[in-house]
Amino acid sequence: MKITFINPAADIRRTFLYRLADFFYGPRHPITGPLILGSILKSAGHKVEVYEELFENVDYEKVLKGTDLVGFYTMTSNAVRAYELADFTKNKLNIKVVIGGMHASVLPEEALKHADQVVVGEAENVIRDIVEGKINDKIVYASPVKDLDKVPFPDYSLLKTYFNAANILTSRGCPFSCSFCTPSRMFNPYRKRSPDNVIEELKIYKNMGLKYLCFQDDNFTADKKRVKEILRKMISNKIFFKETFFYARVDMFEDEELLDLLMHANCRRVFLGIESLNQDSLSKINKREKHENIRGLEEKLKKYKFKVISSIVLGLDHDNIEDVKKAIDFSKKINAYQLQPAILTPYPGTPIYEQMEKEGRILTKDWQDYDMLHVVFKSLNMSPRELQRLFFTSLKRFYTFRSALKDYRLEGFRAGITKFAFCLALYIAVKIKSIQLIGRA
Repeated sequence: MKITFINPAADIRRTFLYRLADFFYGPRHPITGPLILGSILKSAGHKVEVYEELFENVDYEKVLKGTDLVGFYTMTSNAVRAYELADFTKNKLNIKVVIGGMHASVLPEEALKHADQVVVGEAENVIRDIVEGKINDKIVYASPVKDLDKVPFPDYSLLKTYFNAANILTSRGCPFSCSFCTPSRMFNPYRKRSPDNVIEELKIYKNMGLKYLCFQDDNFTADKKRVKEILRKMISNKIFFKETFFYARVDMFEDEELLDLLMHANCRRVFLGIESLNQDSLSKINKREKHENIRGLEEKLKKYKFKVISSIVLGLDHDNIEDVKKAIDFSKKINAYQLQPAILTPYPGTPIYEQMEKEGRILTKDWQDYDMLHVVFKSLNMSPRELQRLFFTSLKRFYTFRSALKDYRLEGFRAGITKFAFCLALYIAVKIKSIQLIGRA
């Protein structure tokens, strides 16, 4: 059988300006889930292709010719697009459709309106039986994988759209449970791969000649002892990439040995979930972090030259506009080279969604707007219009052409010109989208 997996992208993420800004933002790495499932099916004798819509347009009538089954991966923000493509595939092309992913796992009955079958949870243990007709349930409840070392590695030869970086998941889930976080509930309980298994996969990407790597774990440094062992093995095996990216919490800066190993393994680009400098806000979202530890970053980052992407959340119940400005200015003070201001988004299945639904604060259930760019709820301290405007003023406050000159001085010509191009693309996009979105709010 021929199986095709598609990871859709929401309308806004397929626009020219978004793709242009994304090009300068960083390397392009695909989601690993379809590549793992594809590897399982390929080993069983099936022909498999995988397409990522985020980076380029796909001619579906052409690529789906001869396909027997299409699997769509859903997050909340791409669910509308996934349903649109699923309806086209099922009704016009008469091809069987299976939908999975985080959004479908939370709202399987909704997804089933557009599919022949829906998978709830991790599909590794059921995908082959679904494809081969041994499981015919409309909604298939899949149990979590117990031993991650037994999961096959992603097969990048199946990916037919552009990529220039590899994603690797060394764990699933997170031992923390922030109230707005979806992955910690989809991938529950928290599980980890052995360091040797991780190194085996990394060697493949090194031999492929890939220059960029992303540790896709929600919190790569959660188990510091295990991560140190992975890093030591990377160093001893000389597995280095031009740039290695990972997600972490501020608490990683409490361990100097870990910081030294990260630097020696060239794991320098880090996405830090700062969220807020307001302790009431941090406590309310169950962040389990102290604001004084966050403020202590400044001294640590003078010694350890990480390329920090600072993530802050806009619209928290205990934050006001001044709190957000302080967080942005702090991000500039620690020389963060990128800022991700994310509008608080109550994703279905999270405690914050249940709270806001109960309080009548959800403004829309147009899932395409659940992308951290749009306001979809009533904030306690500002109007929807004010919160939407705050998103754009936050970008403009951080991404200045002067910041490109600063990156040039700190990181060199390439970093400076990349930031300049990103600022230019962002400036144009903000001018266009701010008029549209603020007008809607």
